Amino acid sequence: MVIKINLETDFDKLLEARSGDMLELSGTILSARDAAHSRIRELVERGGGIPFSVKNKLIYYMGPTPAREGYPIGSCGPTSSYRMDEFLETVCKLGSIGSIGKGERSGYVADIVQKYRSPYLVTFGGASAYLAKRVKNSKILAFPDLGAEAVYELEADNFPVIVAMDIYGNSVFS
Repeated sequence: MVIKINLETDFDKLLEARSGDMLELSGTILSARDAAHSRIRELVERGGGIPFSVKNKLIYYMGPTPAREGYPIGSCGPTSSYRMDEFLETVCKLGSIGSIGKGERSGYVADIVQKYRSPYLVTFGGASAYLAKRVKNSKILAFPDLGAEAVYELEADNFPVIVAMDIYGNSVFS
């Protein structure tokens, strides 16, 4: 059974979801990879803010390919999540409600997921063209100088994910 979640109105459904649950997400998702996360942490550590809000937003670990004419985004498959582990607590402190990527994460990530009630979701590597069809709009939100690693704001429509680590301490990896 697939649980459909509107990210603008069904926040509680995301928190109630358990490890192994299949979800389809609709609404705003932000994307950020290594370089953007590094810049976010740097700005926060300097005592400044960031030029956008992650509050109540999922962050998708992805850098898109250029969009073909008539499409909002190119291929947009997930990148390996472990590369963002060192930045996870920073974005959680800023209010992010979860992350989307692929693969296992460091052991300490489970504690951060529980502490901040910020589940880790995975999506399908190797299906980037299909995932692009689930994105209805895309725009650069911050750090355009980073190219594909800029922060993008995506409007998702039934974007498929699986809960890999829930806020109750369960994981598909254990």
